[in-house]
Amino acid sequence: MNRRNFLRTSLAGMTGAAAALQASNGPAIDFPTEPPARLAVASYPFRKFIEKTHTLTLLDFPKFVAQRYHVHGIEPLDDHFVSLDAAYLEKFRRALDDAKSHVVNIPVGRFHGSFYDADAATRGIAVTNAKKWVDAAAALHSPGIRCHIQSAKNSPPNAARAADSLKRIAEYGAEKNVVVHLENDDMRTEEAFFLIDVIEKAGTPWLRALPDFCNSMLLDREEDYNYKALTALFQHAYGISHVKDSEQGGKKMYHVDLARIFAIAKAAGYHGYFSMEFDADADPYEPTAKLVEDSLRLLS
Repeated sequence: MNRRNFLRTSLAGMTGAAAALQASNGPAIDFPTEPPARLAVASYPFRKFIEKTHTLTLLDFPKFVAQRYHVHGIEPLDDHFVSLDAAYLEKFRRALDDAKSHVVNIPVGRFHGSFYDADAATRGIAVTNAKKWVDAAAALHSPGIRCHIQSAKNSPPNAARAADSLKRIAEYGAEKNVVVHLENDDMRTEEAFFLIDVIEKAGTPWLRALPDFCNSMLLDREEDYNYKALTALFQHAYGISHVKDSEQGGKKMYHVDLARIFAIAKAAGYHGYFSMEFDADADPYEPTAKLVEDSLRLLS
């Protein structure tokens, strides 16, 4: 082996070793400690204006949030990206820089396949598509993505298969310094304790929980279940959580105690971001402002 090939091979080996060490050690993101810097606003509550009336775009969103809420963290939904090509991501990066803002997480919902599908090829498609969003997160310097676990027609939720798929995504995320999160969102495929089973089976620090303050209320198991679920989820959380004091399920409105949940997060030693995600049929502008105000008070 000549000297050039030796150096090339040695550098490749060191890079691989560094990636392996990072993957095993887990993420080490330097989260802010001041309450305002720990907050973000999700684009999901403003979906009507982004997806239907088109009075707001994702490129406008960082400036809108910074000016209206004095918050410089945003959580852009995958549906609100026009493209994942380099030119569009560069435009988005410039919009973030202009607003002095940053992405805290990207919730991703569609992978054209379930992570626990009985068919290995379908699971492979879902994994491949998820990795594209890991790349997008890395390009935008987002510390994480949220992977929604889609249902499968040929299988009930299967923790072992889901864990295998998500471990592959999380290991890829480790190479890019992007954490993969699972949210207690869909009541069939993402029940809180099922997610914890998936996370524990995957056995990687790069796969974590995303505790949503109110989603588990939709199971109609009363508030105690919601708080037990959040207590367990925050033990597996890392970078992102969704703040809401209520949730609309059909015609019923569910309510939770924000102070109690912030106390659960603190007791768990959670240091990540809190993203405001008002979720009801009402106009999101003022409720989001109230969530920001309440969150600042409870974090201070």
